[in-house]
Amino acid sequence: MSPAATAPQPPSGPRAARKRQAIVTAARTLFLREGFGVGMDAIAAEAGVSKVTVYNHFGSKEALFTAVIAGALDHPSSGPGGGEDSAAPLARLAEAADGDGDGELRTAFMDAARAWVHAVRDDREVAALRTLVSAELHRFPELGEAWRHDSPTGHHPVVAGALRTLTERGRLDIPDLEVATLQLYALLVHPHMVFGQYGAVMDDDLTERLLVSGVDMFLAQYAAGA
Repeated sequence: MSPAATAPQPPSGPRAARKRQAIVTAARTLFLREGFGVGMDAIAAEAGVSKVTVYNHFGSKEALFTAVIAGALDHPSSGPGGGEDSAAPLARLAEAADGDGDGELRTAFMDAARAWVHAVRDDREVAALRTLVSAELHRFPELGEAWRHDSPTGHHPVVAGALRTLTERGRLDIPDLEVATLQLYALLVHPHMVFGQYGAVMDDDLTERLLVSGVDMFLAQYAAGA
């Protein structure tokens, strides 16, 4: 029996969360350095945990790689200068639910979107991971299968969680969270990913225009009472 089969449910609790993050961080480093072919033994050693612990949390290398990609999009590294994850303002969007009026909600969305988009656009590791996926798919088609077998809300829990909370508090009216999560990514992030695939970077002026119109389109569709 493989180690993955011994733990159908991932460990939970603060200590398990710290180990899980250490594993994702180590995997991100090694996948970028050595490709998807890197062994789970090496990832475990880099994370300072046992190989069994890695499998207990993720079940397979494909699942771990998917978690690395999802984490890179939800929490791109803050770059050489440090700072908070780009999705942290998105996680705080729910605070806007306690404000008055649509203007405050729009401002919160704009602030969160700017931090998120600029980090994704300028994060070299995110670009490198996208390139890695494209390069490795022909050797490891299971990467595509692992990605398709999860939902957008599973890939991007920070974004989905913020939208879910705002819906529960009555500020947004989202009947299909999976579709809304994909639409927000399509409006704000995916254009930069397309530019990046061709070695180009969208300029600041176009980035801002795309961001403002994207937030307005999203809120026109999903703001409560829209």
